[in-house]
Amino acid sequence: MNETQWFTEEVPGAESAFSLKYKKKLHEEQSEFQHIEIYETEGFGNLMVIDGCTMVSTRDNFFYHEMMSHPVLFTHPDPKRVWIIGGGDCGTLKEVLKHRSVEQAVQIDIDERVTRLAEIYFPELCESNNDPRAELKFIDGIKWVKDAAPNSVDIIIVDSTDPIGPAEGLFNEAFYHDCFACLSEHGMLVQQSESALYHMKLIGEMRHAMSSAGFAHLQTLFFPQCIYPSGWWSATIAGKTSLNQFRELDSADKRFDTTYYNVDIHRAALAQPEFFKRAIA
Repeated sequence: MNETQWFTEEVPGAESAFSLKYKKKLHEEQSEFQHIEIYETEGFGNLMVIDGCTMVSTRDNFFYHEMMSHPVLFTHPDPKRVWIIGGGDCGTLKEVLKHRSVEQAVQIDIDERVTRLAEIYFPELCESNNDPRAELKFIDGIKWVKDAAPNSVDIIIVDSTDPIGPAEGLFNEAFYHDCFACLSEHGMLVQQSESALYHMKLIGEMRHAMSSAGFAHLQTLFFPQCIYPSGWWSATIAGKTSLNQFRELDSADKRFDTTYYNVDIHRAALAQPEFFKRAIA
């Protein structure tokens, strides 16, 4: 009889871990940039792990991909040009392209192997890869933003791994300054900002760096994400102009399907716990 197999991600400093029971390991490789594993789990479908950290599962990826996309797109008055830095599994790209106003969506991920493996093991996330509005680039997103001309883009979505390895340079003031420079008049940047329960120091540093880079308006929103440390995740929007209002009527009347996001979820995600308010005051 086969011994029960578990994939476990331990969280350094948090004295906790998250485990998923799996049937078998489907794939493992060391790409030029990172170590990638794919598991077939018992209850969460396929699971992608990068450098030992859970990245995406079939069962619960919709929380992350929808909340990284729709809140910022419904906050911008008229989003036409969107860049996704990272996002190699293509789930965020798929959600972005649900918006009819989007004329161009460029995904810039340094590691092509993530996308090629997603096409095999997460084909449902790659359904929009051949949309004529989509463009996939496998280059350094930091350099792409640094070299971009002013007024090049309306929204930048930083769909990155944790701030170590290839993604480390996506969490500092120099990168945010380059984003600010190439965004249009009402431009917005949104970045995954880890767990407020475990990573409040990082969120504070991110928000400070965004402000120092010129973004006068910040908004952190919260959502569940079972496979990530603590099970509770966040994204932080940085805007050139006010983020106080979002297009509620458009959100309520969205002409596409979602699994988690709707206008009520958008409103609720903006509510801030007391400890968070105190920490950023």
